[in-house]
Amino acid sequence: MKNKRFNLLLIALVTVVALWSLWPTWHDYSLTRELNGARSAQDSLNYAMSHRQEIESARQKSLKLGLDLRGGMHLVMEVDQIDLFEQKAWNKDAKFTAIMNSVRSKAAKSDARVLDLIVAEFKTENIRLSRYFYDIRNSDREIIAKLEKESDDALSRAKEIIRNRIDQYGVAEPVITTQGSRKIIIELPGVSDQNRVRNLLKGTAKLEFRLLRDPEVLVRTLDRINTYLVQNGTSPAPAEQDSSSLAPVEAAQPVSAAPAAPAPVPSGSVAPSTSAALPLNPAAPKSAKPLYDLIGVSENGTAFTAERSKEYVSILLKRSDIQALLPPDAELLLAAKPDVTPEGEKLYSVYLVKKSSELTGGVITEAKATFGSEGVQPEVTMSMNSEGTSKWARITGANIGKRIAIVLDGAVYSAPVVQAKIPGGNSVINGIESLEEAKDLEIVLKAGALPAPVRIIEERTVGPSLGADYIRAGMLSLSWSFLAVSIFMLVYYKKAGIAADLALVLNILIVLSVLAGFSASLSLPGIAGIVLTIGMAVDANVLIYERIREEIDAGKGLISSMELGYDRAFSSILDSHVTTMVAAFLLYTYGIGPIQGFALTLMIGTAASLFTSIVVTKEIFAFLLGRKLMSEKSFG
Repeated sequence: MKNKRFNLLLIALVTVVALWSLWPTWHDYSLTRELNGARSAQDSLNYAMSHRQEIESARQKSLKLGLDLRGGMHLVMEVDQIDLFEQKAWNKDAKFTAIMNSVRSKAAKSDARVLDLIVAEFKTENIRLSRYFYDIRNSDREIIAKLEKESDDALSRAKEIIRNRIDQYGVAEPVITTQGSRKIIIELPGVSDQNRVRNLLKGTAKLEFRLLRDPEVLVRTLDRINTYLVQNGTSPAPAEQDSSSLAPVEAAQPVSAAPAAPAPVPSGSVAPSTSAALPLNPAAPKSAKPLYDLIGVSENGTAFTAERSKEYVSILLKRSDIQALLPPDAELLLAAKPDVTPEGEKLYSVYLVKKSSELTGGVITEAKATFGSEGVQPEVTMSMNSEGTSKWARITGANIGKRIAIVLDGAVYSAPVVQAKIPGGNSVINGIESLEEAKDLEIVLKAGALPAPVRIIEERTVGPSLGADYIRAGMLSLSWSFLAVSIFMLVYYKKAGIAADLALVLNILIVLSVLAGFSASLSLPGIAGIVLTIGMAVDANVLIYERIREEIDAGKGLISSMELGYDRAFSSILDSHVTTMVAAFLLYTYGIGPIQGFALTLMIGTAASLFTSIVVTKEIFAFLLGRKLMSEKSFG
C-alpha cells in the first residue's frame, strides 16, 4: 500500500512539473498569436508595449527551437595555428619563412594537424625544431609536446573567447563545438544581423599602444619608397596582377570601426592623384611620383590616402621589398576609419608606428561603451590592472608631447598626443561612429584577444520561413507517428492500449518539459529522437502485454498474470533501455550539432519510457482493476 502511494505521488509530481515547465511555452505561443492577430500595426505595438515584461519572460523560459527550426547562422571557423606557431618562433630567417609558407600551402589543401605538417617539413629539410622554437637544448620530442599543448590551448581559448563574445552579444542557446585540431563550429539561432556577428567573431581584438615616429621620419620614408618605385619602374600594386584580376586584400579589420570628426584636407598638402590608381600593366607609362599618386602629405608631415586608393596602398604596405625600406622597428599602418572632408571625400590617415608595442590589451580589466564629454561622439573607456597602470604611467610620462597610436587588429583607431603623465591607468578609444559599434568593441575587449587569427571558412544562413516549413513537417511526422502507434495499441490490445497511450502522452510531455526546463534546443533531429522514443515506449508495453497474455493463456488469474508479466518482462525492458542509453550517450559525447540534438532527446525519452512503461501503466491497471473495468479480454 505504501509503495502504491509513493508511485501515485511520483506520477502526480512528474506530471505537474512537466506541465509547469511547459506552461511558459504555451503562454509564449498565446501571446504571439495575440500579437500577430492585432487589427493594425499600432494595436500590435500597443499590445507589445503593455505586455512587454510578460512577453520577454515567457519567451525566455519557453522551449527553444534549434537553428533548423528557428532560422539563424551556421558558421565553421578555423584558427590560424600557423600564425600562432610563427609567433612562438624566434631567430626567424628566410629559411623559416619558406618552411612556414610551404606548410601554409599544404594546410590549405588538407585537414591534417598543422603541427604534424610542420614537423614533417622540418624533417624533410633536416632541421631541428630547436633552431627556431624554445631552448636550443630541447629535443624535438620535447618541443613537439610543448607546441602540441600550445595548439590545444589556442583552440580551447578561441572557443571560450568566441563563446564569451556571443553570450555578451545576447544570442540565446548558441551551439559552439570544436572539430579536429583547428576548426570551431558555431550555430546561432535567431540571429538577424549577420554582418555584425561576422565582424564580432572574426576580430582578434589584439589591442596595442604604439609610439608614432616623428613626422620628418615619415616623410623621409615615403620619399625613399617613392624613389625606389621610380628607379625600379614598378607601380605600387604587384606588377604581375592586372586590373581585372586584382581583388581587395582582406586585412585584419577591427570589429568596430568609426570615422573621426570630419577633417578638411590641410592647406599646402600634396593630395593623392584623382586617377583611380597607377596603371597595373608594367608596359604602361610610369609616373614620376608613383607613391604620391596614392598618398598625400600635408605641410605638418601627416600622410593620407583617398578611399579609392586604399586597397592599392594596403597591397603596397604588405610587399616585402617595401617593408625592407622602412626604418628598423617601424611599420606603416592605415587608420581604421576615414576623416571626411567638407566636400564629402573620405581620407584614411597613414601612420608610421613602431613595430614593438609599448603596452598590449592584456592589461585591460574593464571596457565600457559610453559617450564623450560633449555627449555626442561614442567612445570606449578602458581601465588597466596594476601592472598596466604602472607601465602606462611610465610610458605617458616619458613621451609627453608625442603621439601614441591605439592599434586594434592592425588598424589605427586614434593617435592622441600625450598631454601629461596618466597615473590612473585609464585610456579612451574615440572616433567611433555609433554606440552599437562601441558596444561591439567593448565586447571584444572584455572577452579578451584571440590567441591567433580566426577566419570563416563556411557560412550558411537558414531563413525563418524555411524553419516554419521544417516545424510543420516535423510536427506532422510526430503527429502521424503518435496517431499510428496509438491506433495500433487500441486495436490490438483493447483497454490495455488506453494505458499505453496515456503513458505515451506523458512520455512526450516529459521529453519536451526537460528540454524547456534546462533551456535545451529542439531541432529536427530532436523531433526524430522523439519519434523513435514513441516506438520504443510502446515496445516496452508490447513486451509486458505479451507476457501477460502468456500467463492468462496458461490459466492464471488476471491479477497474478499482470504481476508475473511485469516481473518477467522487466529484465528484457531494462536491458534494451540501458543499451539504448549507452548508445545515445556515446552519440552525444562524440557527435556534434544535429547528432547531439538527436542523442539528447533519445536519452531523455528512453529514461522517460522506462518510467512510464513500468510505473505509470501498472498504476493505471491498478486503478481500472479497483473499479472492475478490466478482464482477461482487456489485453486483446
